[in-house]
Amino acid sequence: MVICMYSLLNDVTILEFGAVVMGPYAGQMLADLGANVIKIEAPDGDHARASHPMVDGCGTLFINNNRNKRGLALDLKAPGSREVVRRLIASSNVLLHNMRVDAAERAGIDFDTAAAANPDIVYCAAIGFGQGGRYRDRPAFDDIVQAASGIAGLSLQAGGEPTFIPTIIADKLGALHAVQGILAALYAKASGHAGAIHVEVPMFEVAVATLLNEHLAGATAGPATDVGYPRLFYPDRRPYRTADGWIAVLPYTGRQWEAFLHEIDRADIVATDWFRNAGSRHARLSELYRIVADTMPSRATAQWLDRLTALDIPCSTVASLADLPADPHLADVRFFEPGRDYPPSIKRTIGHPVSFGRVERREDRPHPALGEHSREILQGCGFAEAEIDALVADGAVSVPLSHS
Repeated sequence: MVICMYSLLNDVTILEFGAVVMGPYAGQMLADLGANVIKIEAPDGDHARASHPMVDGCGTLFINNNRNKRGLALDLKAPGSREVVRRLIASSNVLLHNMRVDAAERAGIDFDTAAAANPDIVYCAAIGFGQGGRYRDRPAFDDIVQAASGIAGLSLQAGGEPTFIPTIIADKLGALHAVQGILAALYAKASGHAGAIHVEVPMFEVAVATLLNEHLAGATAGPATDVGYPRLFYPDRRPYRTADGWIAVLPYTGRQWEAFLHEIDRADIVATDWFRNAGSRHARLSELYRIVADTMPSRATAQWLDRLTALDIPCSTVASLADLPADPHLADVRFFEPGRDYPPSIKRTIGHPVSFGRVERREDRPHPALGEHSREILQGCGFAEAEIDALVADGAVSVPLSHS
């Protein structure tokens, strides 16, 4: 996998009013698939541009969420911006934003306004909470959604204190669901659906749905309090210490458990009636995990990997963040290679993980400078040079002097 954009969505134009991660990440995924993504930013730019660490004056968080887009710097508070937005919507297939609903209304990019400008628009609002519920107006950031959705509380059920997963998981899950919703709506439009489609992607509900996929458990048919998938809370379901490091091991099937127990000279367990019965073996998984935890320190990580791999038992070393850029598999698929047009200062970026065979591919483009394509985007919407000059003079549109 070389980083490059596919030609699957060549005929789709997407207006992205995105900031920080959820909207921009969704927009980038669509841009990687070939969509013409126009990123609309305020004259002072997406907040992520100033997020440290920085490369050539631009935050790496912005760099890694905005490739393959064109950029237009537009002051949505300026009087002249309304006509710009109207023409952009009229010539686009999708409007994507991750603003709060009231902010979108003030900016003139609410659903009703967008549908009036383009009756066939796919309108995707990636927001904090579903608008049919009492939390609809609450501000939503990743930490808040992790807490509200039960993600931060998972460790409570495992006997610890609440803790945040140290990644912005709610933002990224929201972005993935936004892409899913947009693609489904575009398919419906291509299949003859008449009229605008409103896609609402609430971070809170997305996080809850993801968490409860397995953890709804007994509450599916019983009391609402009967939640939690027991195996995931066993104290010895964890990475294990070896003689010289850490390893993850997961015997899963009966055959894998049997092979593991023979490997560690515990054939006595294999011979028991409870082990031979899948139901009773599952009921005693906590004991089996304890045996794994007690056994792992007896050998070095490399020794375990060799034997467990030979036995076809799932296993892996425990990678740190610093290990990933040097991971040999990721090097094989050229996951981190930037496109040829990237500035030399950018040594690596993040590949699109989904690949498509027999589809035309084009070289990736780096993130746009603030307003880098303002003039050409407006020309594409039918604005004359004099009109563009007037918008620039009035401060409604910004045109940069050079790429950041």
